[in-house]
Amino acid sequence: MILENEYVRLSPLTLDDTHHLAPIASEEKLIQYSPSDIETPAALQNYVELALEQQRNGTGLPFIVYDKRKEAYAGCTRYMNIQWKNKVLEIGSTWIGRVFHGSGLNGHMKYLMLQHAFDEMGFEKVEFRIDERNLRSRKAVEKLGGVLEGVLRKNVYLLDGFKRNTCCYGILKEEWHNTRATYLNTLI
Repeated sequence: MILENEYVRLSPLTLDDTHHLAPIASEEKLIQYSPSDIETPAALQNYVELALEQQRNGTGLPFIVYDKRKEAYAGCTRYMNIQWKNKVLEIGSTWIGRVFHGSGLNGHMKYLMLQHAFDEMGFEKVEFRIDERNLRSRKAVEKLGGVLEGVLRKNVYLLDGFKRNTCCYGILKEEWHNTRATYLNTLI
C-alpha cells in the first residue's frame, strides 16, 4: 500500500530503508518526547524490526516518508495499535527530520493516513497519543480535528528516565468527514 499526493509519498517500511533513515534518526533529540530509541544504527535497526514484527502480527502498518518537493526521505510514521474488531487504530511513531518541520509535510502525511483509514480501511476512530509537553504536536492534531479525550498520568518512561503524561486524542469518522475539506484547504 502506497499513500501519496503531489507533496508526499508514504511507502511500506522495509529493513533496507534503514540507510535512508539513519542520517535523520541521528539528529540530536529528534524524538525527545518518545520512548523509542533510534539514534544509533543498532537502535534504528531494532526500531524497524519491531515495526515490521507489528506488521506481521496485524497490529501495525509502518511507512517510510518521502518528501516529493525536497526529493528526500524525511522519516517514518505508522498505523499502530490496530484493533480490527473495534475499528480503531492509532497514528503514531511519527518522526521527521528538522529540515521538514514547519513545511506542511506532516499535515499532508496525516491527511493521507486519515483519509485512507476512514475511507479505504473502514475504521471508525483514529487515535493519537502525545506527550503532554509536546505542544507543537498537540496543536497539529487539534488542527486536524482531534479531540482531547483525556490524559494518562505518568504512564510511559522516556529514554532519559522521565515518566511522561500522555494526552489521548481521537477523531471519529463522522467528525473527519465534516472537517477534512476545511483541513485540506489549510494545507494548500
